[in-house]
Amino acid sequence: MVAPLDSPQPVFKVPSLDDVPDNEDDVPLPGISFVLQSDADTLKLPEIVFGAATFHTVYNSTDYILSAAPLRTVRLALRYGIRAFDTSAYYGPSEIILGATLKALEIEFPRQSYQLMTKCGRYGLTSDQFDYSPQTIRKSVQRSLARLHTTYLDTVYLHDVEFVCSNPPSAGTHSVALTNEAATYGLAPGDEGRILGEGDQKVLDAVVELRKMKQEGLINNIGITGYPLPVLLRLAILVLHITGEPLDVLLSYSHLNLQNDTFALYVAELRERAKVKQLLTASPLNMGLLTPTPPSWHPAPPGLREATSKAHSISVANGWERGLPNIALLFAYRKAKELELPTVVGLSNPREVHETMKVWRELNSETGDVAKKRRAVEALAVDQLSTFQGWSWASP
Repeated sequence: MVAPLDSPQPVFKVPSLDDVPDNEDDVPLPGISFVLQSDADTLKLPEIVFGAATFHTVYNSTDYILSAAPLRTVRLALRYGIRAFDTSAYYGPSEIILGATLKALEIEFPRQSYQLMTKCGRYGLTSDQFDYSPQTIRKSVQRSLARLHTTYLDTVYLHDVEFVCSNPPSAGTHSVALTNEAATYGLAPGDEGRILGEGDQKVLDAVVELRKMKQEGLINNIGITGYPLPVLLRLAILVLHITGEPLDVLLSYSHLNLQNDTFALYVAELRERAKVKQLLTASPLNMGLLTPTPPSWHPAPPGLREATSKAHSISVANGWERGLPNIALLFAYRKAKELELPTVVGLSNPREVHETMKVWRELNSETGDVAKKRRAVEALAVDQLSTFQGWSWASP
């Protein structure tokens, strides 16, 4: 549940550090790590960004949230060099839990040692629970600052812009928007400064308000997030041409993974046509689809669910014991590295932090024989998903 902006905020007490275990599970395993940014690098991010949507009862129980698990998970990630966090006003108590946790860890990890990225504008599941009005955007950012116990935010996004803007696309293959069908998506030459409706203007007005807060020193970078790639590209171009200034950051989720890597086609367009300074990808497991047990609420159709189940079985049967999730993570991290994109990954416990670092290290240090075997299994998994390769569901 998302707390209304004007309501009393929930309070979650983080366990005292004296009561939190700090044993071998809380210590990074030996191996290579990220090159950490300097204090002056306001936009340079580690290759992995901590996705804190996991601090929400949609993904974990209230008992989990009240336990020492969030603190131990965040602390271990920081120790590994994962020095950036992604959250949102929409993710229930996530900002509150993350803020209290980082406050408890400030002696070991002061504020300037990590980056905080949050989102505003979305406060529920449906379109009527979005509010991009300047006054709400400002109030939301001010609440995020308080929840996260900070005087500034490194990045603030407008959350899931497709629910607010005009002309979002239907389900299908988003790569066609970069072909001779570009005009259908508002991406043809001459469309750059064309406002398609009231929704587009709401996005532009919200961007202007975020830029005011940037000038006030409350935000370092502003951007947009969403699912449909044609929408993200169109709006990024629109912001550039209407305001004369590009977006600092843009995040796309579930579009750089084993089933759908269409984001790879959009990276050059976003950098060259929209001049976006920093791109990020998120959800390398496609919101849990590329696991043996996808969540019941996932929008994937039955045929795609069946295909992912077969891809997992084939991965294991061909000698890759860790199955489809491991193959999928390696694929996503490799693609992101090739495109120089940080990846936002949801992490719930120290085991998952160790595992994601293990996978990242495997990618960066595996031998030729191991890489050859992995690529062979990866090809088999991709073949199982071929019918749905590049397919995107409708959002909203």
